[in-house]
Amino acid sequence: MGLKPARKVFQSPGPIYEPEGAAADYWRFGRALFAAGFRAGDLVHNSFSYHLTPGAWMMDNGAQAIGCTVFPGGVGNTELQLQAISELRPDAYTGTPSFLRILVEKAAESGVALPTLKKALVSGEAFPPSLRDWLRERGIEGYQAYATADVGTIAYETTARQGLVVDEGVIVEIVRPGTGDVLPDGEVGEVVVTVLGADYPMVRFGTGDLSAVLAGRCPTGRSNVRIKGWMGRADQTAKVRGMFVHPSQVAEVLKRHAELGRARLVVAGEMANDRMTLRVETANPGTTGLAEAVAGSVRDVTKLRCDVELVAPGSLPNDGKVIEDARKYV
Repeated sequence: MGLKPARKVFQSPGPIYEPEGAAADYWRFGRALFAAGFRAGDLVHNSFSYHLTPGAWMMDNGAQAIGCTVFPGGVGNTELQLQAISELRPDAYTGTPSFLRILVEKAAESGVALPTLKKALVSGEAFPPSLRDWLRERGIEGYQAYATADVGTIAYETTARQGLVVDEGVIVEIVRPGTGDVLPDGEVGEVVVTVLGADYPMVRFGTGDLSAVLAGRCPTGRSNVRIKGWMGRADQTAKVRGMFVHPSQVAEVLKRHAELGRARLVVAGEMANDRMTLRVETANPGTTGLAEAVAGSVRDVTKLRCDVELVAPGSLPNDGKVIEDARKYV
């Protein structure tokens, strides 16, 4: 019997292209949503992007698999999304934690009540305890799911709040970065994932993310292994507002502007409030319009906004670092 054709093809952050197979809840988000308290009959406001990347469809398919109704909010258009939340009165939110905070803050500024929005499953960014507690104070209980555009759900949070339970549809190994050597439980290494799906199998896919196996089983009764959650990157690649940024993309920006020399992309701020600054050397840092042109190139290549700081040659450290993640993980 031949394989069924893919239902969709996506361009993930990267860019890499992946198919969505024919299986129900192909990305396996239903279990993560259920663990976060989502139930059949809930109306879910989904604020992941439906454009190019699979993030929104992952949540959308998973929510429908457990009987939820989905409002496809997508990204941006904060005022319109807030209007929809006010009028449709959804039970739950899916999207990045930073955009949920923006919506809640905008609602408070506008005097819009959000009495029905009680639960959330967030992904695409780190979800620090400080933001989790901030949302709880405003009546929203948020949980996180760890996933990639390549393999779907990898692990998810439960009401125990003790690490993330590995999804039963994947095999996770923690290996020494730069090797395939599996590390003992408790040691921090790169998360490597195997998905034995019939449509698009992935064997030992290196995520580039750091984590460690957490000893014991989840107090909720889920029996699969747990990991400590996202603990940083094994390489210089950074995830900013749900999009991966690679050193090769910084190199592509430099190719577009011959007058530029060494560069360093600094990702700063607290998690869920990221900001990027490209510090780049040039012999003529006062050139009119150059910073704006470089910022435009960064936006074209990474799909993200970025400040640009032009500095004199020799100003940046000669240490080989292209991307510096200076965010606070608290």
